[in-house]
Amino acid sequence: MEIRPFRDEDEPEVIRLWEACGLTRPWNDPSKDIARKKRVQRDLFLVGTVDGAIVAAAMAGYDGHRGWVNYVAVDPRHRQQGLAARLMGEIERRLRQLGCPKISLQIRRDNLAAVGFYERIGYAQDDVVSFGKRLERDDAPKAKE
Repeated sequence: MEIRPFRDEDEPEVIRLWEACGLTRPWNDPSKDIARKKRVQRDLFLVGTVDGAIVAAAMAGYDGHRGWVNYVAVDPRHRQQGLAARLMGEIERRLRQLGCPKISLQIRRDNLAAVGFYERIGYAQDDVVSFGKRLERDDAPKAKE
């Protein structure tokens, strides 16, 4: 697998990958998430390709305190080959180069396969409660003009 930064023309293929992996939700428009990421640390939006086809992708970021990883996906037909571990290794390398001391990520409670994967590559559950507040709703109805 070749790991490289996301390119604009990758968007449809990345969204198909996220959908195949069950990562999309109605309240997160994947096109808007990609547009947002392209404006901030674009070089930390990575894809993995095999024979030119995108089979893996992940968004990472560093805020000066913690690194974050989102949308980690490997095509279901390419799992159990170490691709996710290689992608995470590249993310860790890039974040370490930026001086990042710790990476945080969130996993949906029912995604036990992801929990097991992250434990196998050295991640542990933090003793925290995750909170969030939506500042913009991607699924909000458009205002009438």
